[in-house]
Amino acid sequence: MKLTLDTDAQKLIQEIDGECQTIPLYSKEAFELISHYWVKLGWNQKYTYNFSWLGRPIIQLPEDMIRIQEVIYQVKPDVIIETGVAHGGSLIYYASLFKAMGKGRVVGVDIEIRPHNRKAIEEHELSSFITLVEGSSTDTSIVDQVKKLVNPGETVLVSLDSCHTKQHVADELEAYCSLVTPGSYIIATDGIMKDLEDVPRGNPEWTWDHPTAAAAEFAEKHPEFMLEQPKWPFSESDLTENVTHWPGAWLKRK
Repeated sequence: MKLTLDTDAQKLIQEIDGECQTIPLYSKEAFELISHYWVKLGWNQKYTYNFSWLGRPIIQLPEDMIRIQEVIYQVKPDVIIETGVAHGGSLIYYASLFKAMGKGRVVGVDIEIRPHNRKAIEEHELSSFITLVEGSSTDTSIVDQVKKLVNPGETVLVSLDSCHTKQHVADELEAYCSLVTPGSYIIATDGIMKDLEDVPRGNPEWTWDHPTAAAAEFAEKHPEFMLEQPKWPFSESDLTENVTHWPGAWLKRK
């Protein structure tokens, strides 16, 4: 495919197999097409490796963080379980929302929590909102340990952000789905991998080996869940799609 951006004529020209389509540059369709490639380019350039939240690196696309904030405020979970800790930025982000909301706590699970990251998280001003669990997120003993941290009747949201292979995400979905309460979500993040097989830092196997595929198959097997992008609580444009690293990620429990 070839894209030609003509700012003088205010047109975006898309050429596929010799056939051209002209799209008004200042249109919903052009925005979505350009955004798709902006996200791919940004991923390759490590755009998301340039942000922090209250002092901790947060390796996330900013729009995804705003969108999950909207969901957290709507669902008002008592507990967020996140697999994948890294530098702890996402845990601190959720903890700051909980502090502002006056309720909630975060459980972070990772196969390896590096000592300097653990130290920074445990010494952070919001550490009292966070529990760290070290071990494989799919190990039955770790899953059992996490489940014991949730009290009966609590509302739970789960974010899967550890190993992003299709099989691992599928295993995590099965392991943690029972904790998700009706009206809340389990999120299979970073399905953007499916669109990155052709970028310099990508992998050809990502055409099939990605979280979005795992989420889609999970939804087919589990009728109690449905794939649904959460509705935006505010919008004054004709846009309808997230600019995201998490396509096909949101599994809502009915």
